[in-house]
Amino acid sequence: MTPAPHHAPSSVPPTAAHTGQPAPLSTPPSEARNRPSNPWWVDAVIYQVYPRSFADGNSDGMGDLPGVIAQVPYLQRLGVDALWLSPFYVSPQHDAGYDVADYRNVDPRFGTLADADELISTAHDAGLRIIVDLVPNHTSWDHEWFVEALAAEPGSPARNRYVFRPGTGDNGELPPNDWSSIFGGPAWTRTENPDGTPGEWYLHLFDTSQPDLNWENPEVHAEFESILRFWLDRGVDGFRVDVAHGMIKAEGLPPYAGFANMVKDAGDLPEFIDRENFVPPTPYFDQDGVHEIYREWNRVLAEYDHEPCLVAEAWVAPVFRLFRYVRAGEMHQAFNFAFLVSGFDAQRVTDAIQESLDEAAVVGATNTWVLSNHDTVRHVSRFGLADPTSYPEGIAAEDEQPDHVLGRRRARAAAMVELGLPGSAYLYQGDELGLPDHTTLADEHREDPTFHRTRNTEAPETGRDGCRVPMPWRAEAPGYGFAVGAAEASATPADPWLPQPEEYRALAADQQVDVAGSTFELYRELLTIRGELDLGTGAFEWSRFHDPAQGIVSFTVTTGGGKHLGSGEPIPTQTVLVLANMGASPTAIPEEYTAAVFSDDDALVNQQLAPDSAAWFMKQSAPEA
Repeated sequence: MTPAPHHAPSSVPPTAAHTGQPAPLSTPPSEARNRPSNPWWVDAVIYQVYPRSFADGNSDGMGDLPGVIAQVPYLQRLGVDALWLSPFYVSPQHDAGYDVADYRNVDPRFGTLADADELISTAHDAGLRIIVDLVPNHTSWDHEWFVEALAAEPGSPARNRYVFRPGTGDNGELPPNDWSSIFGGPAWTRTENPDGTPGEWYLHLFDTSQPDLNWENPEVHAEFESILRFWLDRGVDGFRVDVAHGMIKAEGLPPYAGFANMVKDAGDLPEFIDRENFVPPTPYFDQDGVHEIYREWNRVLAEYDHEPCLVAEAWVAPVFRLFRYVRAGEMHQAFNFAFLVSGFDAQRVTDAIQESLDEAAVVGATNTWVLSNHDTVRHVSRFGLADPTSYPEGIAAEDEQPDHVLGRRRARAAAMVELGLPGSAYLYQGDELGLPDHTTLADEHREDPTFHRTRNTEAPETGRDGCRVPMPWRAEAPGYGFAVGAAEASATPADPWLPQPEEYRALAADQQVDVAGSTFELYRELLTIRGELDLGTGAFEWSRFHDPAQGIVSFTVTTGGGKHLGSGEPIPTQTVLVLANMGASPTAIPEEYTAAVFSDDDALVNQQLAPDSAAWFMKQSAPEA
């Protein structure tokens, strides 16, 4: 494996290990896989597409499915294995599509059902799998079920599909309990009877427009099994399940005055954790009954022979609770938020990796690794803050402004850690371009309901719009080339639905693809090596260089061994040593490796790895006879 020119292999110190032409280090994956019977998702690199912000196929300022179809060659060139699409279903868009009005159709903003079919077919032809979002905790208030429920009497079958309750107080004027919405404010809204008098209350753990479904009702179970089959029959390869730890509420809806944050925690935890008798701190998340739902869904997916998967978005703590979702017969993957929130800190990253590996081993599951998504400040921005372990709920113009040059350098190093780890990796659109958040977005442009529900409260939140800014494709085009469809050639495209920061110009895809040293080319090279060496199914071990107290994260991943499936010839053992310097001082590099890839051109200084840098060092061992 010869490093790409921008990684300057000639700058590797001229020891015996680094002189001469290295022997080829790759073996065709079809022959070298450590476990050839693995399902595709075990070690897949999955790219999250946020449809409204990925690519605009009709020049109306909103991303859409034709825009995604147009960019499939870009994703194929990058080298990912699958796409996960955030919701594109019919929706009033009060929460960017996570308020679904019709689970079996495409919102006209994003295209048509025929476009969805074409995307699935185009992706499959390009060797890419398709995962779609599923939102089972709640629907939109425009969903026909909820419209029917509001028109029905209390206690009716229509209302029993949702969580309706009478109010408390002398005249029912107070909510049924003290639960708070994740988006701020109370989790209950009172209805109005047909005669204009106040009626029952309905539960919405998120926005008022997102009423919670009643998963104690068998009709809800049957409906979602039907939805699964609808999309599986169309060829989708899996489902990312939104708020997978929700749905089931504690019996009696007991009071809870606390507050659960998205992604970073699930409520206050006791100092001592009793694994056997642990009770989730919030009565509306991580209840044991939710696991029966996923056993039902697993049985549905098992009816299909193309290995579809279920991916949990579950913000639960401690980590062992997360891995209960991927026990045999339940879900197949769960997002590793402990790794995401560990920041750029060697000890925290070490702890997140080790605990995740330990807990995965307990249940016989594989891990996932992720640095950013549509609900988080992008890691380029987080890593550029004075405290690179901080996790802000959005960054506004009046907040500390990140150093994006430093943040991007650290983000490139973190990518080498993420993509070097065994298991599956998730990329958020723009990670491969080194995109930051829009940290000075004006309030009048914000659409996130979190911002609007909390802006006049004691604890206002900036919200998630900054990480959802449309992608830059061409530096000199209007909207940095966000409009990618044929309509763009004959008419001036509409402005993107959110304005982009000026710094996106230099980061546009046409400024990075095939440009040596770019973040895109670094990602492409890492994904190529990862695939050729099967790092996703390799054996992990902390290396002798690992020293988190000094800011050093280092591990080896070993693949190969055994014999070729066809020829029976021995397969060489391949070892990659991942070395990331998250400390303040340069650190020594190994001398016994035959090839190297560095996170930046100046990562190697005086035969040492510079701070805020990372490298992959590779060697091949001769096969045993």
